[in-house]
Amino acid sequence: MQSNPDEMTSQGDPGVVRPKNELDKQRPLDGSFLRLNESTFSTLSSMSVLGVLSACGSDVADELAMPLPAPSTAINRLDLLTSNAPNGSSPGSLPAHISLRVDVSSVAATSASTAPVSTTDANALFNWAEQQYPSLFPGVKANLTTSSYVYRYYPETKNYLGVGVSGSTVGNVYVLGPLSGGVLALVGTLQGFACQVSGGACTLTSANDAARFLSQATLGYTRADLNNLSQTTISQWLDAQFAQPTSISYFSWLINNGYDSSGFENSTAGMDNVVWKKLISSPDVLRQKMVQVFSEIWVVSVLGINASWRQFSVANYLDVLEANVFGNFRTLIEQITMTPAMSYYLTYQGNVKTNPTTGSEPDENYARELMQLFTIGLLNLNNDGSLQLVNGAPVQTYSQNDVSGLARVFTGWSVDTHGLTAPYGPIYQQRPLVQVSSKYETGAKTFLGVTIPAGTTAAQSLKIALDTVFNHPNTAPFVCRQLIQKLVTSNPSAGYINRVANVFINNGNSVRGDLKAVIKAILMDPEARDLSLAQQSNSFGKVREPIVRFLCWARAFNANSATDAWAIGDVSSAGSALGQSPMRSPTVFNFYRPGYVPPNSALSSAGLVAPELQLSDETTVAAYVNYMQKAIAGSGVGDLKADYSLLQAIASNSNALLAELNTLLACGEIDAQTLTNFKVALDTISVTTSAGVMNRIYAALTLVLACPQFIVQK
Repeated sequence: MQSNPDEMTSQGDPGVVRPKNELDKQRPLDGSFLRLNESTFSTLSSMSVLGVLSACGSDVADELAMPLPAPSTAINRLDLLTSNAPNGSSPGSLPAHISLRVDVSSVAATSASTAPVSTTDANALFNWAEQQYPSLFPGVKANLTTSSYVYRYYPETKNYLGVGVSGSTVGNVYVLGPLSGGVLALVGTLQGFACQVSGGACTLTSANDAARFLSQATLGYTRADLNNLSQTTISQWLDAQFAQPTSISYFSWLINNGYDSSGFENSTAGMDNVVWKKLISSPDVLRQKMVQVFSEIWVVSVLGINASWRQFSVANYLDVLEANVFGNFRTLIEQITMTPAMSYYLTYQGNVKTNPTTGSEPDENYARELMQLFTIGLLNLNNDGSLQLVNGAPVQTYSQNDVSGLARVFTGWSVDTHGLTAPYGPIYQQRPLVQVSSKYETGAKTFLGVTIPAGTTAAQSLKIALDTVFNHPNTAPFVCRQLIQKLVTSNPSAGYINRVANVFINNGNSVRGDLKAVIKAILMDPEARDLSLAQQSNSFGKVREPIVRFLCWARAFNANSATDAWAIGDVSSAGSALGQSPMRSPTVFNFYRPGYVPPNSALSSAGLVAPELQLSDETTVAAYVNYMQKAIAGSGVGDLKADYSLLQAIASNSNALLAELNTLLACGEIDAQTLTNFKVALDTISVTTSAGVMNRIYAALTLVLACPQFIVQK
């Protein structure tokens, strides 16, 4: 992908956004990429144009004359392909001077199967496209065939939609017509569209496919989890996870383990313990994944809570996330706003109205971050995450006046100590904020084009303010882009963002902000599920952050604390641990920025972001390997012990051991040569004793967990 001088990053903006009139992030490295005009791209971004936007291999400009027969009526012409095509051109055969330039994605060259394509599968895709995109594929049309393709033609829009049925095109999905700017464009595969087309019938029968899905949807999984997933559908699995009850609350665990004793009042004791316990052992794996994700978007850090019982403050905050990550985003916003943790962290606890005598103004911290980081971002966006431009320049979403106006809403809100006697116990950290009328700004408040009249109550003002940011047109693409980055890929296409943002806007039942629907849309999107496209793209995937790598190992082997102490502790040290520890972010901007670009790197030259690499340098890379080597062997992590019985049974066979770890941890992504190199090293370790068996297992785990093909999640 070539550098784009029009790409823009605004300081403090947690995302990199591009002007809409540029092709989205995924481009061939050789610069031969398909350019569409703005109106066509706007249309394309509404559907799955994965092939159009993906890296296309070394010979992207391949030419292919592909006759596409159509009904022999006068209206069905292919003059749309070129401005100088004759008016009488027939769609049955192309005029000799027209050569169709094809986006030959390497998917076409390395199709997963050469088995015949089921007409039923192709029909299902066509019918789904006609229902979902009637403006592009209107009506129900009959199938047309050639020796290589089955397709449908839509004379109203002059678009073709087809599926390859022979040779290297088998299972590939193409569009042709105004939709693709007159270019035969590969937009995905039947397999990639299966989750959207088939809905509840989408099943992952391959262990590696199941592992890939679970690596996106969870913080780690066991061999049993992989086997169980193959017996159900993705939709059923997600529904079961949505229905899964929570385990013991963070707050209750601290109480039950005695951390409410007075000696812990001014410490963080117990916080790390309960966080690790939940992240490693709670059975509601999707919920725990989403709690970890949202904790790094709506950031609260124990390091910035200036109050007693900080561990309980964080515990309650995480309980609020647990209760709302499968709910509605509007409810989540309000529930978070009312937590003592957020009010302390972003300093609106006890916020006081303007004092004309002293000239003091309300604290603006939360008002600013609510907009900048949590809901709308800094710059106006299109629904696909690209920048809105006015006279070629981006437009800010808010001004300082908006910050000042919104800050007045967050006055008078304080922790609830009603009925308590000082010194207060931890219970006040669990209560939602209450309003102190003497501190509340009763005057008019203007922000984001809304004015709250003077005399409006604090509760009603809060509702208006939160409704305003929730319904802002930026919120859907801004939030959805970050969720996609956290779950699937750091550089999602504009089409991917647009599809998910549309679900945020309307879940199909006229409900905005339905997080269950959004999660489903992210995880079932063709761009997430089509492995063949992901493997060949030069921009798909994400780096696993250090704590996620650790959790992948811990969950894969049912790591457990026999005493329920979970004394893993603070692993923030960049020189001796993971360089990152849950709920200990150094700033409100999280451990890393969503728009981080490693300087002077190939990624920078390609215009790609790699957020998690902000945590990586020579020191942290070595520290991670050293820490994991010890943790694997049960050292330095309290009494946390992994169960390696599955590996012990196959450790004598290095190939079998590596194959299992490749699937269980790396989703089968480690290449054959790397596995061969690993085998050579492992075979030097004798397994004639039980100690030897364990040493081989420890070495194999260390090698795999340090392998780039594990660290990068595809």
